[in-house]
This record gives sequence, structure tokens and C-alpha cells, in this order.
Amino acid sequence: MLSPIQRSHVRLHIAILLFGLSAVLGDLISLNAAPLVLWRLLIAGFIMGFFLWLTTRWSVIRGLSIQVILVLVLVGILLSVHWVAFFASIKSANASVALVCLATTSFFTALLEPIFFGNAINKNQVLWSLLVVPGMAMVVGGIADHMLGGIWWGLLSAFLLAVIGVLNKKWVWVASPLTISFVEVSAGCLFIGLWLLLTHQPDEAWLPKGSDWISLLVLAVGCTVLGQVLALSALRFLSAFTSMIALNLEPIYGIVLAHFWLSEGRELGGLFYAGLLLILAAIFIPPIFNARKSIQVGETAEDNGLHSGTHHTAG
Repeated sequence: MLSPIQRSHVRLHIAILLFGLSAVLGDLISLNAAPLVLWRLLIAGFIMGFFLWLTTRWSVIRGLSIQVILVLVLVGILLSVHWVAFFASIKSANASVALVCLATTSFFTALLEPIFFGNAINKNQVLWSLLVVPGMAMVVGGIADHMLGGIWWGLLSAFLLAVIGVLNKKWVWVASPLTISFVEVSAGCLFIGLWLLLTHQPDEAWLPKGSDWISLLVLAVGCTVLGQVLALSALRFLSAFTSMIALNLEPIYGIVLAHFWLSEGRELGGLFYAGLLLILAAIFIPPIFNARKSIQVGETAEDNGLHSGTHHTAG
């Protein structure tokens, strides 16, 4: 029998595996990036809305202030553009390139958080994040020239994800995760739908082919709704450090899936993987270092408390 913490670890890693699978599915689906995102948001939004109607009859939506709704709508639009950029990166290059670019999100977050929250810049975090720059240079050197467009789309996707993460961190307490996700997904769906209408896309560009429907359903139901629910339920029992380390495994899981499922290893050179290792070092080393430092500080404080207590008793 697993404990709540052990079950949370299992749920979180299943969620991360599902998130990584989204890149593989994006490569398999024949639709272009924008229509693909539209269908993903439409299916996921319908499922979320159905559950909200069953559980609350929309009362939670009506209880949100105009300011909160506007912020969530903005985040939803950014989320939809993030996904379009992510899948455009896959279509322009491949799933592995898009996932490596997504790993640079921590770099952008380290730069954006002080701007949004007015915090002092964490110099150590920024210095470690700078390893991303030579890492990306090596990734670029390890791919074919025709894939370079995928790098730019991927970096835009990572930047937007960092902005979304910072905004969600500030507004995450305004409602339940399902409510927030539903408003954001609905806003993103409307935005992408209007954009496709205004750009006069041909009808055939909108419609999935027969084999696309299964992948779209797995992408929307599994990778979006189920992945989100599993991740949020797991985070209730896990520390922020454990969660952050685990969530950073998404590019690794996705690249492994792409390597075996899509046979992408043949398209990528040794420099690509060397750059990937450098980027992963920039992601994983700082939190591990900070955690060890916090433990040492705690032990020092505990020792000081013991010495202080002994002295007080003796007096």
C-alpha cells in the first residue's frame, strides 16, 4: 500500500510523461500548429466546462471579479500562442528540438520574476542560467540548417511559458485550478479561432484527418486535462523543491519518447546532446545547491539553538 507521498510521486511522474508525450503527438498530427492548438483547446475546454457544470453549475465563474477574469483571459491568450509556437517548433524542426528549447524556460523565469515581483535579482540563479546560452549555441550547431526556424519558435514558446508561469504564480489563489484552467483554455480557444477566421484559412486546413482524431483526443484528454489534474493533486503532498526538479524532467521524458517513437536520433548530431546536457546542468544544479545550503543553514541554526539552550539552563 502506497503512502500519500508515494502516490503523489507516481501521479506527478505520470503527468510529466503525459506532458512529454504531447510533443510526440504534435509531430504525428498532420494539422498545422494553429488548427492543432484550436482543437486541443476546444476538446479540453469542453471537458473542463462539463465537470465545472456538474460540480458547481458555473457558480465559481460568476463569483470571479472582472479584474481576475481579464487577467485570466490574458494568460489564456498567451497560453494559446505558447502552444502554437511550441507546435510550430515541432513542425519546423522536430519534437526533440522543441523540447530542448522548452528547457530554457527556467532561464527566462530567472530574468522575469524580479521584474514582475520586484524581488532582488538572484545572482547565482542568473549566472547558472547563463549556461543556457552556450548550451543553445551547441544545440544549434548540432542540427541541420533547415531546422533553425524551429529553434526560434521553440525559444518564443519557452519565453511565453515563463511569462505564463510568473503570472499564474501571482494569481493562482483567486480560484480553484480547474476554474482557472477552464477560463484560460476558453479564452485561448476563442483567440485562436478568431485569428484563423480573420486569416481566411482554407477549410481543409482546419479539419483533422481520420488518424488525427485519436491523437487529438489523447492530446486533449490525456496530456491536457488528465495531466493537469494529476499534477495538481500531486503537488498538494510534495515540496516545492521536489516538484520543481520533477517538472524539469519533461524535456528528458519527451526526448526519450521522441527518440524511440519517432526515431529522431538520426537527425541530431553530438553537439545537440552536449548542448542538452549543459542546459540540464543549468536547470538542476542550482536548486540542488540551494537545497543543500538551506539544510546546512538549518543545521547551523539548530546547533546554535542547542548551544543557546544549554547555556541558558546552566545559568
